Amino acid sequence: MSTARPALLRRGLEDLRRRYDTRFLESDPLAFPRRFDDDADREVVGLVASGLAYGNVKSIASSLTRVVGWMGHHPASFARTLSPRAAHRSLGSFQHRWSRARDVACLVHFAGQMLDSHGSIGSFFAESYRPNDMAGSIKRFSARALALDHGGLYRSRTLPRNAGVRFFFTNPDTGACKRMNMYLRWMVRDDDGLDFGLWRSVAANDLVIPLDTHIYRIGHYLGLSGRKTAGFRTAVEITDGLRLADPEDPVKYDFALSRMGILENCPRHRDQGCDLCRLKRLVS
Repeated sequence: MSTARPALLRRGLEDLRRRYDTRFLESDPLAFPRRFDDDADREVVGLVASGLAYGNVKSIASSLTRVVGWMGHHPASFARTLSPRAAHRSLGSFQHRWSRARDVACLVHFAGQMLDSHGSIGSFFAESYRPNDMAGSIKRFSARALALDHGGLYRSRTLPRNAGVRFFFTNPDTGACKRMNMYLRWMVRDDDGLDFGLWRSVAANDLVIPLDTHIYRIGHYLGLSGRKTAGFRTAVEITDGLRLADPEDPVKYDFALSRMGILENCPRHRDQGCDLCRLKRLVS
């Protein structure tokens, strides 16, 4: 638990939010679902964009440009009506690190089935959601998603253990679930020009910060976590530290913190005057 004084932590984080605001949107995968006005389109593109949000910024943007273009002007309709094998072929040799065309086609096919059966991906997730249990909620959602029909995209009748689409549905027992927590933040938090506020059935104060190397380092430097592994428990611990600044919406600081982490230039933190060093002095 952080020893920072809540008022000073809130002041520093709110200053950071004002600095790293919507002007930085184009450097984030969130820019892709933001291009659409329809809620279902935003859900589908958001699921894909968060799922491919690993690797460097340039490669993520390049891969998402291709996949979003492949889905066309109405991604939700595309997901509902696609022929999985034909979709796989139309993506051709697409590969984003270890995610291949088959895996992306399967992910979009899963999204289409969620829309067909529940009307929205949010309603599908709501059946897995339990308040104050985000780890369990994510596990239940992932298990139900992976039990959907893969449309013949993989050789066995049921989804193989090594199927690449599994990478999009991470388990809190084995990882930080950064990309799933990112997707949840986008869908759940109130629309502030960044996030969408589409899923009203999920409480914003249940969200967990998407933990990547930047947030892990920042959390340690600010004293929000002392854990040595970057797993789900560390993400929860950092989120709990941010609750000191805003108990009802702790992950609203994620966008600013992650942008700062990517863009700041003093990785050794010798008080060179960067945003993180200034925040550290304020809350210490």
